Amino acid sequence: MTSKNNKERVLVSFDWALKRLLRNKADFDVVEGFLSELLERPITITDVLESESNKEHPTDKHNRVDVVVKDDRGEIILIELQFILEIDYFQRMLYGASKAVVERMEQGDKYMKINKVYSINIVYFDLGHGKDYVYWGKTHFKGIHDHEILKLSEEQHKIFEKIEAGDLFPEYYILKVNNFDDVAKTSLDEWIYFLKNNKIKENFRAKGLIKARDILDFHRFSQAEQNDYNALWMAKSHARSQIASAKQMGESKAEAKYSKAIKEKDKAIKKQDKALKEKDKALKEQKKALEEQKKEIEELKRLLNKNSPDQ
Repeated sequence: MTSKNNKERVLVSFDWALKRLLRNKADFDVVEGFLSELLERPITITDVLESESNKEHPTDKHNRVDVVVKDDRGEIILIELQFILEIDYFQRMLYGASKAVVERMEQGDKYMKINKVYSINIVYFDLGHGKDYVYWGKTHFKGIHDHEILKLSEEQHKIFEKIEAGDLFPEYYILKVNNFDDVAKTSLDEWIYFLKNNKIKENFRAKGLIKARDILDFHRFSQAEQNDYNALWMAKSHARSQIASAKQMGESKAEAKYSKAIKEKDKAIKKQDKALKEKDKALKEQKKALEEQKKEIEELKRLLNKNSPDQ
């Protein structure tokens, strides 16, 4: 029997709620809680930014959700959820972070106005080859001779409030949600549990989750919003079913093609083996004929020697 502290409430998914939460400033603290746990520092959202990446797309219903926000440091945070495998997703991460940089720049601006960018990618497929469920990456400038990390000068440190040169460049987070084993050992794990299962246990205390448990309750939404949410999940399930079917058909076709190739190769080998056996038989017959001819020649020689006048 499940204890009271471990009860779960089924909620609407984070991808559906993300843009809707960010339309209401009073609910910013849910997303701020997630970002604070991930980035390991207090995050306050000051603005939701318009971008090509966070406009509505035809594929949003079953594939992607993007938002771009600015925090109280003036830093840009791009959050993207991706449900369907894209083989070039790493390049998409790079493009998204780069676009977040250039979209903030005006012609004639000094480069020091470039905002720090965090690219947060929540993926529901196996991206790359790795067993962990949270990955972090950034740019490092390292001496090739002394292996020293390149740091900012004192003046640069005062202006940009960073330590390493690489701190000025985008940082990337990848949350491979499906790799999570559902055992929440940290506050960040509690968030990932929610991202994976659309559930929040009563004993979870990570920043933002307590409020999320209330405002994301499916029954709190209007009938129109519930219908919209159900339509979203039907479209998403349909898309996943199509992909799974296509994959299965592709595997079946590949298997049939491979089987056919094996049969054809086996047939060719048997044909070649038959040809070799026939050739071997012909050689044996030829050898036998030569031996008989040799015997005949020897017999003729014997007869000639016998009838020779010298005998």
